Amino acid sequence: MPVRVQREDFDVSAETERLIGGRRDIGAVVTFTGRVRGGDDGRQIATLTLEHYPEMTEAEMARIEAEAMARWPLQAALMVHRVGELQAGDNIVLVITAAAHRQAAFEAANFLMDYLKTRAPFWKKETTGDGTSTWVEAHAGDDDAAKRWQ
Repeated sequence: MPVRVQREDFDVSAETERLIGGRRDIGAVVTFTGRVRGGDDGRQIATLTLEHYPEMTEAEMARIEAEAMARWPLQAALMVHRVGELQAGDNIVLVITAAAHRQAAFEAANFLMDYLKTRAPFWKKETTGDGTSTWVEAHAGDDDAAKRWQ
């Protein structure tokens, strides 16, 4: 399945091998792994809790993946997004794109991440070491990045 939402961690190498193993038509593989930051604005993030509405989230991720496959000559693509309570340093998201040539693989990976950040319905709550929790607002920079694909 080219898109997955799951609680458990993923293994980047194993996922890559499963996606492209043995194929000779692939000359470029781009992987992106997003991780939980411990805080870059002076706050120390202890946990990040991700929530979603399963049917809606998976349908939107599949739509985004299909759009990337239509825009670029990809041989394969995979998106894995975790949900639940994650610790600082944990993996959150994995995007893998595979193509005959690097430009398509790079551009498609950027597109997938930009659209995941702005179109896939995930809700994020950060909790600091002192127990204070706040829901994460959308970032204008993410919207600006996604506009380049319109």
